[in-house]
Amino acid sequence: MVATAYRYIVKTSVVRGGNPVVEETRIGVHDVIGLLQNGETVDTVCSSLPQLTKAQVYECLSYYEDHRGEIDLLVARQMSHP
Repeated sequence: MVATAYRYIVKTSVVRGGNPVVEETRIGVHDVIGLLQNGETVDTVCSSLPQLTKAQVYECLSYYEDHRGEIDLLVARQMSHP
């Protein structure tokens, strides 16, 4: 069963094109997942993005597990636009 509510993840049409972001930031779930896929750890993501807590990073992972296709597409688009 796919979760439909996330504590820290929101979608708002006026922020990042309606893509999922960490609440009260403009940091996309795909931004966090892209960093993790490129070898960063939860700790290094929190160091490079100090406005995020570990719980928020882990929730990005949770969202990714439930919406892998959506996030993989966003990461691929981001990687193709330097």
